[in-house]
Amino acid sequence: MSIRPATAKPGYTAGVIQRLARTNKVTAVTSANDVFTHHVTRLSGDHVIFDPIENTIVALQRAGILDRVQAVRLHARYLREVVRDL
Repeated sequence: MSIRPATAKPGYTAGVIQRLARTNKVTAVTSANDVFTHHVTRLSGDHVIFDPIENTIVALQRAGILDRVQAVRLHARYLREVVRDL
């Protein structure tokens, strides 16, 4: 279950992520592996739903724009802003 409202207004970090993706022409695309892992986590009791910004972070990492540490830090910063704005 997601704690964020579907209509959450994008904050500063969300804008940074969107600009980074736009500048590097990266879009989030759902693969067959993504669908599979979604169902595995759901069936294990950990129902996780990424929003479009979080999917963009994953796409930036897959494209090699961000390394794992950068992606985790950016994701944490994004989540702090989202929770703060609730």
